[in-house]
Amino acid sequence: MFAARQILGERGERIAERFLVKKGWLILDRRFRSGHRDIDLVAEIVGATGERTVVFVEVKSRVSADFGGPLGAVHWKKQRELAKAARDWLGRFHRPGESYRFDVVGVIFGSLEPELIHVENAFVIR
Repeated sequence: MFAARQILGERGERIAERFLVKKGWLILDRRFRSGHRDIDLVAEIVGATGERTVVFVEVKSRVSADFGGPLGAVHWKKQRELAKAARDWLGRFHRPGESYRFDVVGVIFGSLEPELIHVENAFVIR
């Protein structure tokens, strides 16, 4: 069962990455590990006025939207772990003048084509 979930998750991450690259995002890191914590994708977007934003992306893949779907799986504890991993990433790679945020991409494989749900600024860490 674990291997099947892992394969589903990796497939969802690849789909989410292609989706973000098509939007013009630059992928800076994949599966960044910090101890037992990880961030699925770290991307950079450049705004219309040249401002740069680092986006920490959590990808959740599911076979259906039942039970809250993929977005419901990013609860407060997962948010806290993502924030800790993001702090580690910023400690290693931070460049002056950048802002950052947390997005969630849900990938649902229930139909012929996977359905993607992208939530920008999905949560804020204080």
